[in-house]
Amino acid sequence: MSQLKPTVLVTGGAGYIGSHAVLALQQSGYDVLVLDNLVYGHQDIIDQVLKVELIRGDTNDRPLLDDLFASRRIDAVMHFAAYTYVGESVTTPEKYYRNNVIGTLTLLEAMKAASVNKFVFSSTCATYGPPQESPIPETHPQNPISPYGVSKLMVEQILADFDRAYDFRSVWFRYFNAAGADPNGLLGEDHNPETHLIPLVLFTALGKRETISIFGTDYPTPDGTCLRDYIHVSDLAMAHVLGLEYLLNGGKTDVFNLGNGNGFSVKQVIETARAITGQEIKAVECDRRPGDPASLVGTSEKARRVLGWSPKYADLNDILAHAWQWHQKRHR
Repeated sequence: MSQLKPTVLVTGGAGYIGSHAVLALQQSGYDVLVLDNLVYGHQDIIDQVLKVELIRGDTNDRPLLDDLFASRRIDAVMHFAAYTYVGESVTTPEKYYRNNVIGTLTLLEAMKAASVNKFVFSSTCATYGPPQESPIPETHPQNPISPYGVSKLMVEQILADFDRAYDFRSVWFRYFNAAGADPNGLLGEDHNPETHLIPLVLFTALGKRETISIFGTDYPTPDGTCLRDYIHVSDLAMAHVLGLEYLLNGGKTDVFNLGNGNGFSVKQVIETARAITGQEIKAVECDRRPGDPASLVGTSEKARRVLGWSPKYADLNDILAHAWQWHQKRHR
């Protein structure tokens, strides 16, 4: 590798996880280009915070991709341009297969034509389906129960086939619940609609919602509520940088879980948020939601061992404090 840092194309770089990955790449000295159609991404984050070149477009647009790879020196691609609403994928599966599968395949074909063969893929623990053991290892059977999870598994299979056929190297990260915000308050979570527990709890603390719902209090867990593995988004972003460096240094195609390796319950999240925000945060106990497993926790031992990754912000207090700082700034 030359002394010049490579140029990385980040698809979906104006979104939640993608923007944090762009920031981590910039802080590590990489040149970055962002491709985003801004369906869910934020132009102001690109212009005011990241100050990076944005190509507004879609991964299904092959002529745009061909022009992009022909006109720029791109050494690797980091891919976050996926739709991620599990419930919506059940009611509108074609949207997910067109964007998440066909869009990714179109991107991979354009990369192959341009002889760019290093790819960091944002996958998901949803490819596993209902957990058969806990914590979940990378060798756990993959039985996704939503079109979203199926779409990510399809891409993993495509990448495995590209590796065999074309020596196309990729790293796939199956991660659990991304949470938190940039510790310096530069970036954070801003989805519309918002479905994730931590931002919904913080919206309640801000008075944007009257209550937060607890779906099920009779699970076989210490306090009866679901356990989830929350991973700080900045730790997630740094793992992607390490995955890229692994590929650039000759690493072979591989898959890694990303999580904290321990679970926090819904009640723990709400109690911690009350302590951090100083707000009452009224909670309402409701019936279980269909399909919610009692516990969803992964082991990230492989990422630690192979990539040298270690979460800096594994504590729930840090995750919530950083998210609260961002929410007060962004959503007042």
